[in-house]
Amino acid sequence: MDYSEKVMDHFANPRNVGALENANGVGEVGNAKCGDIMKIYLDIRDGVIVDVKFKTFGCGAAVATSSMATEMIKGKRVEEALELTNKAVVDALDGLPPAKVHCSVLAEEAVKAAVADYYIRRGETPPEAAMPKGCGGHCATCDGH
Repeated sequence: MDYSEKVMDHFANPRNVGALENANGVGEVGNAKCGDIMKIYLDIRDGVIVDVKFKTFGCGAAVATSSMATEMIKGKRVEEALELTNKAVVDALDGLPPAKVHCSVLAEEAVKAAVADYYIRRGETPPEAAMPKGCGGHCATCDGH
């Protein structure tokens, strides 16, 4: 598979790796088909993502999309982070091989899961944009609310 220079850079030198002790939004998603697992930690203050970290178990594309997604939402308002799409992540990485596009979907879903967790921790109902597609309110993120 051919990967862009940006994918290789974010794989070899991932940004924002690790966990946040003071995270007030955490999202974890996985894909049973490929075995990738992404966990994203958010530190949100006054509606702004002031810090973000991730841990990803998976292929190079999974690491690269996690890294790029964190870069794209850091410093943004929560509402802006919810607008992140897998297509935007792929475009920011100058593309992914078709067989690896699912990794960008995981990155989008992990961000949304972390934002949903942030709202739940505050005792608020997460906005619909934070709910995974087809959730129906019964996903692990929402704790079966």
